[in-house]
Amino acid sequence: MIRTVESEAPATAPVLAAYSYCEAVTGQQARNFAYGIRLLPTPKRRAVSALYAFSRRVDDIGDGELADDVKIARLDEARALLARVHEGAVAEDDTDPVAVALAHAARAFPIPLGGLDELIDGVQMDVRGETYETWDDLKVYCRCVAGAIGRLSLGVFGTGPGARGAERASEYADTLGLALQLTNILRDVREDAAGGRIYLPADDLAKFGCSAGFNGPKPPEGADFAGLVHFEVRRARALFAEGYRLLPMLDRRSGACVAAMAGIYRRLLDRIEREPEAVLRGRVSLPGHEKAYVAVRGLSGLDTRHVARRTVRRRA
Repeated sequence: MIRTVESEAPATAPVLAAYSYCEAVTGQQARNFAYGIRLLPTPKRRAVSALYAFSRRVDDIGDGELADDVKIARLDEARALLARVHEGAVAEDDTDPVAVALAHAARAFPIPLGGLDELIDGVQMDVRGETYETWDDLKVYCRCVAGAIGRLSLGVFGTGPGARGAERASEYADTLGLALQLTNILRDVREDAAGGRIYLPADDLAKFGCSAGFNGPKPPEGADFAGLVHFEVRRARALFAEGYRLLPMLDRRSGACVAAMAGIYRRLLDRIEREPEAVLRGRVSLPGHEKAYVAVRGLSGLDTRHVARRTVRRRA
């Protein structure tokens, strides 16, 4: 069980400036994520923004145009910075605002910083060009780059007093991260292919005649691309259903944040399911009014109450 109480240590001017930088990065680079964390109280929102800003830095190294050996060196530098945060060796006047914000967040909340080491491991897998034969293989990668983020965020959110089954909260946070990552993989299949990456398991691709890849606005000749997408959508829905069991364990605003972020991705999944080939023509996204509706649902607690009722029925 993860119970969280924010540290009473005040945030100094340099720390507040560092947090402002991280929030700006989050707002500019991760609109879906930023939309969800608006629902958090300020200390938690700042802490999650610090986690995102560090994660974004690591992702940008992997996605950049540098030579692979340079990328590995930069990832090693990020890991060394993380070690300094672990050791409490980052001063508030450090020149790196992400390090300052992350160090303060780690003092204020019981964040399992080892999850950021896992993220670096996952990006190193990208740099090495690893491919995945089976879903079990892909899950290892997804747990590094997304499940770990779910567990890190849970360190900030915490679980509510007396929450039933809270000993499994970390497991559910990890599973929800997998659901989000698989949705990302489906949404970005054409973009990733253009960058020489195919994340979907090779045995799934072969099953649906898609082993040739996705290098154009139409599926490979003779492929059952819609069948492949619908197969992966069902897998993602099962992960969402399991991961949503986290919601009743969170306080109202943390639950609203998670419900909003997950709800946006579930709606993306709905769109992809309705028109699978759309992902080959461009990035599928939600309009602002639809995101606002998802946020309202999260704040109202509708999703949390639905999950709680379903859980009670299962126990009965």
